[in-house]
Amino acid sequence: MTKTLSVVLGIILMAGVFAPLASAATPESPKSDKQFQINGAGATFPYPLIDKWRVEYNKIHPNVNLNYQSIGSGGGVQAHTAKTVNFGASDAPLQPGERDLAPGTLHIPEAIGSVVLAYNLPEVKQSGLKLTGENVADIYLGKIKRWNDPKLQDNNPDVKLPDKPILVTRRSDGSGTTYVFTDYLSKVSAEWNQKVGKGKSVPWVTGLGAAGNEGVAWATRNTKYAIGYVELAYAKSNGMTVAYLQNGDKTAFVEPTFDHVFQAADSYPIANIPKPQDDWSQVSMVLAPGTNAYPIVSLTYLLLYEDLDQAVSDKDTAKTLVQMVSWMVTDGQKFSQPLGYVPLPKTIQELDKQGLARIKFYGEQILGTGDNSVMSESEKTQNKADTKSDTKKEIKVEKKSDVKKNTKVTEKKTVKKDNKTTKTITKN
Repeated sequence: MTKTLSVVLGIILMAGVFAPLASAATPESPKSDKQFQINGAGATFPYPLIDKWRVEYNKIHPNVNLNYQSIGSGGGVQAHTAKTVNFGASDAPLQPGERDLAPGTLHIPEAIGSVVLAYNLPEVKQSGLKLTGENVADIYLGKIKRWNDPKLQDNNPDVKLPDKPILVTRRSDGSGTTYVFTDYLSKVSAEWNQKVGKGKSVPWVTGLGAAGNEGVAWATRNTKYAIGYVELAYAKSNGMTVAYLQNGDKTAFVEPTFDHVFQAADSYPIANIPKPQDDWSQVSMVLAPGTNAYPIVSLTYLLLYEDLDQAVSDKDTAKTLVQMVSWMVTDGQKFSQPLGYVPLPKTIQELDKQGLARIKFYGEQILGTGDNSVMSESEKTQNKADTKSDTKKEIKVEKKSDVKKNTKVTEKKTVKKDNKTTKTITKN
């Protein structure tokens, strides 16, 4: 049987790791009297979560400010390659040619999210329109042009679809969301794979382009009879109606919910996850098996240089960045679920920490051996508790030993009394 993330993810859910983690301890930040600004840019897909992290981390460390520009994965990769930001962000892993332009890049998975098909049908005001992968591909190939097309109506016999043209919306910028969406379309449609393919930017056949998830969400929500693809968090925050997509097994239509996204991530084989320093270009979670597995799911990544002096000017700022990212991928995961993202399982958190431990600044390791900066807050709290417990045990042992040392046994022979010799034992 193929080993997957199921055991790890299942244990995490049962153990309540997706609930708020311990927060009594906070990650150390160098020189608390110094102000730090961390600059990042890239994917709009995880922007709601990154922005939440910005606010929450600043509450812990008021001297650390995150400036993240939500410009799309294409822009994030370009900024990372050009070294104009401290870190980039992308839903699309670097492709071989991009890795050549940015050698020494670490992929640090930050969250798991999903892409949904949102629609604006005045006659269908609720979510639940059922679409197969072929339906979606044909809509974006311009082959299905009207909402009451028989292929769509057959999947939705209980809904009277309007005889109106389908207004397709899509991304106009280089986009990781587009990469994930077109990866899905390339797997469900041979025609799409041959004519268009997958990528952050593709030669679209039809559609109105808009920048960012924000732009596509706005265009779809404000255009009657429109359909567009956005990350689930944007659909939720904008109150949009979304389609139920046919699963990878073609046995059911699946609603995009946290549980169904979780089940898709749950089935991904552990053996297929590379190390942070390796090639991630073949990683794909779309069309995961399982009746309730939502079909368009993806990791999203932070991109950092292993030699961080390429993108950061001084060691204190470099260490602050690494510590902030460490918090994001561990304790910061408690903010994922409310926004529609699946928190990283422990296996990927450990992988991230291994990657962060590799980072150097002019050859000097940022996090020294035994440095607890890559520990989550709950791990640090447990570590302190274990240390305190061990200390108590040592004190008890020492006290017991001291008592024994200070106890002297002496014997005194007294004179014979009544023909008996009496011994007196004295303990000091």
